[in-house]
Amino acid sequence: MNKREKTLAMLVGGIVAVFVVGFGIRSVLIQPLRAIDRTIKASQEKIDKLNKEKTQSIAADDRLRKVALKTFGDTIDQASAASGEILTKRILESGLEESEFTRTPASPRKLKGAHEIGWIVQGEGPLTNIVNLLFLLENSPYLHRVENVSVTTGEAVGRVKARFRYLTLVLDPSPDVQRKALPDKFTLDSPERHAYDDLIARDILRPYIKRPAPPPKPPTPGGSSGGTPAPTAPGPESFKVVSLSEWEGQPEVHVLDTAAQKTRRFKPGDQLAGGTIVCVDYREMPMPDSFALSESRVILKVGSEFWAIERGKTLADKHKLEPEQLPREVANLPK
Repeated sequence: MNKREKTLAMLVGGIVAVFVVGFGIRSVLIQPLRAIDRTIKASQEKIDKLNKEKTQSIAADDRLRKVALKTFGDTIDQASAASGEILTKRILESGLEESEFTRTPASPRKLKGAHEIGWIVQGEGPLTNIVNLLFLLENSPYLHRVENVSVTTGEAVGRVKARFRYLTLVLDPSPDVQRKALPDKFTLDSPERHAYDDLIARDILRPYIKRPAPPPKPPTPGGSSGGTPAPTAPGPESFKVVSLSEWEGQPEVHVLDTAAQKTRRFKPGDQLAGGTIVCVDYREMPMPDSFALSESRVILKVGSEFWAIERGKTLADKHKLEPEQLPREVANLPK
């Protein structure tokens, strides 16, 4: 091998050595550094994600505490009692009679992170006062929803029947907050309430009122004057079942004497309409004379038979119940 070939061989060997050393340095130093860079980048992304989740969690917890301040209580029993008290207060503030309304607890419903509870409310009163009640409940500062609102004509002129569900939530678990009474958004004197005055003035539910008959002519002089008929005792049609509410777990039957405008309260075991009160039934059942649903009724035992009077009906509307129509606790009673 001559000098030129040796030089060329050394040059080629140097080039190969440079490549070998370069790949060695890359595998020994550069690739681990790149792997470290990738690890650092992934860790930083994970930290950023955790910080973002922490910020969202703090914001969500703050919103949840604000919602909890608007709830009625930490437990179902607390919230049920407090919401029932508010409901009664609103009925009275609306100018309605508490005895004209029934409040039946709605079955609790489990939701994600909460329980839904509430009341099924139905009653009767002047249209103005019913609008007052719905306005106050809809604009209540507490966490709530008013749904399934139904307003129909009442038993007398100028009165309407209302039925709706008043619902609220009990958070599960509930944040530890200090609740306090919340101020009302509006009052019955607020412009927002008077916006409904035109609806009341139109009174689209008012039934047709027949023109009254002309007054009787005065008796002719010297004519025979008949004696004033003796007053008769009021019949069963004068007594109306206006409320079938519960008080401290005990059902009560409120019966209005429409002639004397007085209300009497009865309990299971008392005598009523020629029978003995057995129980108050809160099942939804069709009315005996229509396809409308009745939410509650009082069940009487007359001899060996069972009779019922629907809420809002008179004692004259008493109707017999077949065995298959009886609630289980009544069907199992000894004859």
